[in-house]
Amino acid sequence: MKTSFLAKTPVLAPSLLSADLSDLRNAVSQIENKNGSVVHIDVMDGQFVPEITYGQPVIRSIRKLTKLPFDIHLMVKNPENQIDSFAECGADWITFHYEATAHSHRLIQHIHELGKKAGVAICPGTPVSMLSEILESADIILVMSVNPGWGGQKIIPSCVAKIAELKKLREEKGYHYLISVDGGVNSETIGSVVDAGVDVIVSGSSFFNGSLEWNN
Repeated sequence: MKTSFLAKTPVLAPSLLSADLSDLRNAVSQIENKNGSVVHIDVMDGQFVPEITYGQPVIRSIRKLTKLPFDIHLMVKNPENQIDSFAECGADWITFHYEATAHSHRLIQHIHELGKKAGVAICPGTPVSMLSEILESADIILVMSVNPGWGGQKIIPSCVAKIAELKKLREEKGYHYLISVDGGVNSETIGSVVDAGVDVIVSGSSFFNGSLEWNN
């Protein structure tokens, strides 16, 4: 199915979580030079997940380094309190966790009002069926194929089935969301997520250590 805001799929979205944080300029250059199409930026608050990463000032400072879209993945509690500031600092896509807010539909609407693409992420323990009321309005559904919060984990195989389920629902219902996957994607597992129907492949450690090649 043709999507409205990417010319082709699947695409690679390297995650800065696994980059050398002391040299983000070089990390962004690597993404551009190694066929990355999206910059995936994991924002962690130390509450929804244990780690704390970076926030608006860092994103604002690297926004001038590239014209690639920024997908801001908010692994934070109460993401509705953060949407405006991340839209202002350079986000193109804003992805929040279904588990982190009681107001997913309203939050999607607000992200659209800000002129951004709205993504909804689900943890490994959340079934696709929980998204039934928002699939029609979401632009991106992000399947977490590891438990969120750390890079370098192994993919949870059962999560790959969610990609195929989302693809089937999209075809049956005529929805237009992109299907994204994040966690454990490397040279050994990338074939399984592509075969399942993924559109956006988030890769961190495998991309930055050079073990994942992408020539699509």
